[in-house]
Amino acid sequence: MDNTKLNFLKQLLDTFGPSGNEEHIRELIQKEIKDYVDEIKIDSLGNLIAHKKGIGKKIMLAAHMDEIGLIITHIDKNGFLRFSNIGGVSASISLGQKISLKDGTIGVVSSEHLEEIKELKLDKLYIDIGANSREEAEKKVSIGSVVSFYGPLSVNDNRAISKAMDDRIGCFVLVEIIKNMKDNNKDLYFVFTVQEELGIRGAKTSAYGIDPDLGIAVDVTSTGDTPKCKSMEVSLGKGPTVKIMDGSVMCHPRVKELLISTAKKYNIPYQLEVLEYGGTDAGAIHLTREGIPSGAVSIPTRYIHSPGEMVDLKDVEYAIELLAKSLQEEI
Repeated sequence: MDNTKLNFLKQLLDTFGPSGNEEHIRELIQKEIKDYVDEIKIDSLGNLIAHKKGIGKKIMLAAHMDEIGLIITHIDKNGFLRFSNIGGVSASISLGQKISLKDGTIGVVSSEHLEEIKELKLDKLYIDIGANSREEAEKKVSIGSVVSFYGPLSVNDNRAISKAMDDRIGCFVLVEIIKNMKDNNKDLYFVFTVQEELGIRGAKTSAYGIDPDLGIAVDVTSTGDTPKCKSMEVSLGKGPTVKIMDGSVMCHPRVKELLISTAKKYNIPYQLEVLEYGGTDAGAIHLTREGIPSGAVSIPTRYIHSPGEMVDLKDVEYAIELLAKSLQEEI
């Protein structure tokens, strides 16, 4: 991946954007794609919808802009911050991590004294931003302030590590398809959705408004290639996955066959994914109106919902190729 692409990916990943606070991500993406699409709009919920007009089938591709985060619930007299979760946040992963406020202030998550590690829960944790009193803390933060984890992008050869790969890497894939697509014989809607981590909300409203003939979500998925992990036939570096099912969707045969046949036709590495939990925007798209044939392409990712999510950049490049080629096929 060249430096121009990596620089844009770094901007996407480093930018603050927990669920419900996607405006900076939206602005960044809009600026990047505005010269490559026919129309851009932001709907009432905040989804960014980019339209490349065509006369063929109406296809919706979706990737979510939001990331997991924390929300401040209490500030004590000494300036320590109590919080709740935004999306799937683990107490064990959160402990000891750096966090970032919206203004760029960095803090750290620590814990009350515990007799046993099994007592570790979110309500035992607090954030320390270095304040000496409630009044000092309130200059930076208030009840309801949103917090993201701090995990700047690092790249070791083809392995990239960062917070918010879930799902800025999917947004990156869509942006690259938009910028590099030359011929378009479909009516394409690229949707950068909001609040996926809170229940695939943005995909639900945007799919209703677009009413596509077919929907494809681009998101991350877990792997089965780390020590003593839950068994799963997905590994880093072996290509993107074609989703068969997850906790939110049983993917439509039409979409699966399109993606698999395209991968075989162009010798694009791919894997098949059965995720026994979780979900993606496809889970909302396929239940829209009378039902939309839907599926997903996923980027294999280690350590999902942590500040150190890891992907293989070769898988990302192959995902871009797979989706771009699929959009040229007969649908």
